[in-house]
Amino acid sequence: YYLVDIPIFYISTNKMNRIVAALALLFSGVSAFAPTPTITRGTVQVKASTEGMPGIVAPTGLFDPVGLAAKATDARLKYFRESELKHGRVAMLASLGFVVGEKFHPLFNGAIDEPSYIAFQATPLQKLWPFVLTAIGTVEYISIDKFNAPAEGFWTLKAEYENGDLGFDPLGLKPTDPEKLKTMQTKEIQNGRLAMLGIAGMVAQELVTGGKL
Repeated sequence: YYLVDIPIFYISTNKMNRIVAALALLFSGVSAFAPTPTITRGTVQVKASTEGMPGIVAPTGLFDPVGLAAKATDARLKYFRESELKHGRVAMLASLGFVVGEKFHPLFNGAIDEPSYIAFQATPLQKLWPFVLTAIGTVEYISIDKFNAPAEGFWTLKAEYENGDLGFDPLGLKPTDPEKLKTMQTKEIQNGRLAMLGIAGMVAQELVTGGKL
């Protein structure tokens, strides 16, 4: 919590709005590392419920050794799950590309014959970083409407948002049965977790050996 001693009775409404906005920007960067308090309504504390969440499987059950879920509200827990899904999906694509790219690289006339961890530097694509960052920024900008307003809590997602739902299912694979959907979501999360460990291991191996997998 942050306490700021400002004589508000001498400050106009416009100035107050600017001060609040500035403080929000100032502290938003560190809020991600600060403990998230539970929301108190009267005398009742509203904590996150992990019951029935996809990805909680035997033998570990809810694996939360540092107690992040215990300290989080539902909205904050949604943010954690969204982060896990996004990183898992990126890691699955990266793991596949990391392996395939070393065996089959048709671009640039097949002249790229480097370990995957430095393959990008061996191409002329380094000059396209502004376009890459713009594309990433566009995707992140579109996701802003999933978040609650800062007044409702930093880094929290709206209750009506369904984690991982991008509205993209061209093959119609999403089950309509709730149990089958939960099973599919659990499989995606589990594969994403494995991929995050896998890509980290592959990069570490090539950094140590300097060669291909």
